Amino acid sequence: MKLLKPSWVSHNGKAIFSVDIHPDGTKFATGGQGEDSGKVVIWNMAPVLRDEDEKNENIPKLLCQMDNHLACVNCVRWSNNGLCLASGGDDKLVMVWKKAAFIGPSTVFGSSSKLANVEQWRCVTILRSHTGDVMDVAWSPHDLWLASCSVDNTIVIWNARKFPEIVTTLKGHTGLVKGLTWDPVGKYIASQADDHSLKVWRTMDWQMDTNITKPFNECGGTTHVLRLSWSPDGQYLVSAHAMNNSGPTAQIIERDGWKTNMDFVGHRKAVTVVKFNPKIFKKKQRNGSAPKPSCPYCCCAVGSKDRSLSVWLTSLKRPLVVIHDLFDKSIMDITWTLNGLGMLVCSMDGTVAFLDFSQDELGDPLNEEEKNAIHQNIYGKSLAVTMDTQLSSTIIENPEMLKYQQERRAAPTSSGAQGASLENQTPKLTNVVNGESLEDIRKNLLKKQVETRTADGRRRITPLCIAQLDTGDFSPALFNSVPILPGSSVAPQLTPQLSSDSNTANSLCLKANQEPAASPTKTTDDKDSGTPAVNSASLKSNLLLTTASKIEPMKALDSRFTERSKPTPGVTSSPAAAAAMPVSTVDRVKDTSVLKDWKMKEETSSDSEDKVQKVPPLVKRKPEMEGAEVVEKRKKGRPRKDAKLMMAVPQAFPQTPVSVEKETVRVSAPAVTLKLPTPAVQKSFSSQVGTDSVLYLEVENEVSVVAGARLSQLKCSRDGREWDAVLPSRIAVVTGSSDVVAVACEDRTLSIYSSCGRRLLPSIMLPTPISALHCSGFFVMALTASATLSVWNVQKLTAVVKNESLNSILLGSDATVSSSMLTDQGVPVVGLSNGKSFCFSSSMETWNLIADKQDALVQCADFRNCVSAQDALGSVGPLATTQGRSLSAGRLASRLSSTPHHLQQGMTLAFLEQQLSSALVLRSSSEYRHWLLIYTRFIVNEGYEHRLRELCKDLLGPVHKSSTSSWEPTVLGLRKRDVLAEVLPVIGQNLRFQRLFTEYQDQLELLRLK
Repeated sequence: MKLLKPSWVSHNGKAIFSVDIHPDGTKFATGGQGEDSGKVVIWNMAPVLRDEDEKNENIPKLLCQMDNHLACVNCVRWSNNGLCLASGGDDKLVMVWKKAAFIGPSTVFGSSSKLANVEQWRCVTILRSHTGDVMDVAWSPHDLWLASCSVDNTIVIWNARKFPEIVTTLKGHTGLVKGLTWDPVGKYIASQADDHSLKVWRTMDWQMDTNITKPFNECGGTTHVLRLSWSPDGQYLVSAHAMNNSGPTAQIIERDGWKTNMDFVGHRKAVTVVKFNPKIFKKKQRNGSAPKPSCPYCCCAVGSKDRSLSVWLTSLKRPLVVIHDLFDKSIMDITWTLNGLGMLVCSMDGTVAFLDFSQDELGDPLNEEEKNAIHQNIYGKSLAVTMDTQLSSTIIENPEMLKYQQERRAAPTSSGAQGASLENQTPKLTNVVNGESLEDIRKNLLKKQVETRTADGRRRITPLCIAQLDTGDFSPALFNSVPILPGSSVAPQLTPQLSSDSNTANSLCLKANQEPAASPTKTTDDKDSGTPAVNSASLKSNLLLTTASKIEPMKALDSRFTERSKPTPGVTSSPAAAAAMPVSTVDRVKDTSVLKDWKMKEETSSDSEDKVQKVPPLVKRKPEMEGAEVVEKRKKGRPRKDAKLMMAVPQAFPQTPVSVEKETVRVSAPAVTLKLPTPAVQKSFSSQVGTDSVLYLEVENEVSVVAGARLSQLKCSRDGREWDAVLPSRIAVVTGSSDVVAVACEDRTLSIYSSCGRRLLPSIMLPTPISALHCSGFFVMALTASATLSVWNVQKLTAVVKNESLNSILLGSDATVSSSMLTDQGVPVVGLSNGKSFCFSSSMETWNLIADKQDALVQCADFRNCVSAQDALGSVGPLATTQGRSLSAGRLASRLSSTPHHLQQGMTLAFLEQQLSSALVLRSSSEYRHWLLIYTRFIVNEGYEHRLRELCKDLLGPVHKSSTSSWEPTVLGLRKRDVLAEVLPVIGQNLRFQRLFTEYQDQLELLRLK
């Protein structure tokens, strides 16, 4: 055993109350007293482990210092997956910290400039509930919950997936609660308090399971903390500060019947902290001797107020080692490295000690498979299989449910669980370029770094741009360096997927994050172990010290940045997704700037012929934005309905590339009538409509003057059939659909012809000149200069929308109409220059907001794990067209690292419900079905039972017919019960909802039989 006291780990002489080593072993955190506040410091582990790293000035010792706590910090604890750090202090707060991407080194406030934070950790959530000092915090196995205890006599259980949601508050102690520990199987949580009791609570129903008082009755005096600990096999719970024959002990409590027959004796003063080694050991075989069947055992460290430390093995009657007078004051906290061979101890005197054991001293650690086998034998279930602890013991009562559960297990990597197929297709591209892995490229680049010396002898290293492999530590500038090297075979495969929001860049990034690469300090066989969160960051025991020491100093430091933990179930790897945001926003800005340029040119240029030339370049850009579906013929004319992206140009009259008289008219006061731009009348122009069978329209104004009237001629041809019509006024706009052709003239008349040229009804008189005209099927929409809108069904000769004013959407903003369209169902959509799009609901007679380019919900909605392979390509329809982005962008939208999970979840829920209702009001059945399935997956994953039940109830409807029921059996032409049949398999994938599943499955079967 080696003992080291690193003098550089200190809080400037102030007390250190807590210490915890990161699961990957590369760093550790200390918590205690700062100058005039609480202080949390994250330190580099390398200089503690290796002498040469301690002497090397290039290797930082302090990684980050956080002074946010207002008073002394009593406890710091890393989550099992290593992504979060929780700290609790005398300011009654629990803070949860995450590593922040995108921020460079910064100096510690008030310190000399040398003391710089190498890593940036920021507080992502503050948990407020306790009314007294927080004494201890503890993460449950799999990081499902975070528990905190306080001198207010309570223990609060927080939902770690949805901070700051409180699962429950455990009340029952009558004294200050000073220690917490979770049972490694996740069935219990134990707490110890100054009321001379240790209580064990069940996680199943959060009730007290047992109250142990006997060993603590004699306890006099108090300790600052009572840190108790549970053994890694779950069999023993060891308390702090117990008494036996008026001598201080650490009481051993057996899980079997909570018996208290054994204890660790020998300390002269009260025991403050007990900490089990995370590994289970077996006896080391002597070389050459036959392996004897040996019983596995655990190792436990005990610290006391008498300033001494003892280490015990459960297989020995006496302690393995006792170290007296290790510190000047009481021992406050103990933490083990995950490989089980190193231990850090901290004391109230403000110093830290590191103990390094060998395998000869402790024994051979069991690997994860053997540890799981022990859990399997004792508890009938392995920790590796348990996910949500309550669900682990649930019996599946329904054969259909069992089928869906098995399907879910059979395809854990299928898109439903891990994100859409788009992402699954890309990893091969990201991790290898020209036969060389990114990790190798990065290492080679590091070897080639260029050094220069300045006049005063200082070294300067020329920076190199290295493609990011990381989850977090890179600047947005690196974002465009997705490593597609010129001439590489990768580039051509990528082009079809590049869309306006550069989804591919995002999906590449995400994938890189989801494929854990074997980083220098992480063993590769860990990748295949298939064990979830607790084991995901685990390192095979004997490799941590040896491998890391073989790395050169530069790379040892680098290993922290390349370290990756696997995505744990239910915890999304946020940094990469956070990184995913800048691209899309930058990209959008780029697109709009092009449009602005075009608008400017259009306004400044005077020659109308010039303008005809200027439309095609913009439309040529459209295929790039849209996903490389190039349709050259569509240079003019309105875009296809299934276009994924709406041209954000002033598309009020896309059929006729004609000039605009005034586009800059603003609303000055409500009294003034709104004026929309009207197309200038040209001598002659032509346009084409449609994609499958193109309709060519040619207009010749003022063909001849008869009796003072100027006659104009319209020629139409489609599929070789031609017809023409003569009108008594100059034609301003003409458009058509597969069924009708509509012509608006200068004298405000609107004429409508069948596809063969037969006039369908007398000319309609418009109140003011036309601004935009659209046809779709038998629907005709006219938007006039006075900002009124009408839609007619010319087959039934009815008005769908009557002279509806745009006042309500235009007033109060200086926006103008930039685009408009008409859906197949006859729903008019108007897009404004401020990025908002509205549709008019004829049944409710209201304007509804269906898209907003500035909407924050779109940026933050994160539902990528709710998109199945079929949905991955996004839906096609008016909603997708209006929203102006391929809908997979929502799936890859940023998961902002600063947003707490519950808020993130609320935003995603709001976004999905907005999409669903928008598809409903647009009467787009395919999009409604698409979003309904994604929404269902999301509420099933996140456990919104009331919403789920309401949805199923509406889809099923009343089982018996009744005259009072107002239930409609169909929605947008889809039969609701057929939709329910599609929704049920999704519900079947979450065991929590099996009763709900069975209930609706049975009712649906009954109705089918009827």
